[in-house]
Amino acid sequence: MDNGINSYMTSDHAIETEDLTKVFRNRWTGREIRAVDRVSLQIQRGTTFGLLGPNGAGKTTFIKMLLSATHPSSGAARIFGGDARLASSRKPVGYLPENHRFPTYFTGAGMLDFYGALSGMGAAERRRRSTELLERLGLKEWGTVRIGKYSKGMLQRLGLAQAMMHKPALLVLDEPTDGVDPVGRLEIREVLRELERQGVTIFLNSHLLVEVETFCREVAILQHGKVALQGAVRDLTAAPGYQVTAAGVPDELRRQLRASAPERVRDGFVQFQFTSREEANRAVDLLRCHGCEIESLAPTTSTLEEVFVRTIERKR
Repeated sequence: MDNGINSYMTSDHAIETEDLTKVFRNRWTGREIRAVDRVSLQIQRGTTFGLLGPNGAGKTTFIKMLLSATHPSSGAARIFGGDARLASSRKPVGYLPENHRFPTYFTGAGMLDFYGALSGMGAAERRRRSTELLERLGLKEWGTVRIGKYSKGMLQRLGLAQAMMHKPALLVLDEPTDGVDPVGRLEIREVLRELERQGVTIFLNSHLLVEVETFCREVAILQHGKVALQGAVRDLTAAPGYQVTAAGVPDELRRQLRASAPERVRDGFVQFQFTSREEANRAVDLLRCHGCEIESLAPTTSTLEEVFVRTIERKR
């Protein structure tokens, strides 16, 4: 299947940003907020890439600058080698925003036809493509039904179909499975896997870290507008760690250990997660010196969620 991808390949990277920065200023107080602070990313063509971060970390602002919905204060963004500020550079991009809204008087097929026309598609191609996508995303029987009758999950599927309508080379998806049931999430993931095999680059912003870990090859974690951690999911989660579980840990010692290790309280025990054996052994020595009971010391591997929590805790 030809997605028309090759015509946009002037760069090895689907997305490149260099010191991309956005500063918001309050005109009354003069206070500045750096929503995005000198973010430099290079995302290879054909990669499934996840952008993560807590609320307010700058993810949505980054996407808006990439799509020229807001202008950067400084720095640059490129899409397939072209200046992201140019409409021609954004032509190969499909976008599904978070909390999107469609006119409820449209039918599903009518809405896809409208967005296809905005993308410059011919009438015959729009009809064929909308029929294909409605079936592929489980909305075949709903194409002639007004959108006002759609559930949240159905609207998400329709939003994804809208983003795919013109066969983009780059898909930018903001919380694409929000409100979708587990079976629907699996089906959407299969659709995206198919696009990945065709060479489409998928840029995903999601709070569902289990989903990101399952689907994305690479991730970047934003905190306070900066890249706090970036790398291949396989490498980030493969790093070994050690979990120390103890009882009777005084508050002062807990605060001390929290400086280098996230903690979790479970069934009356305090669990500390360390990244090295040396750190874990030092913690065990401290705990014993304070008369604490050591329940266990065990090696662990990390989930993406654990990597995310450790990164955010250290950057606070």
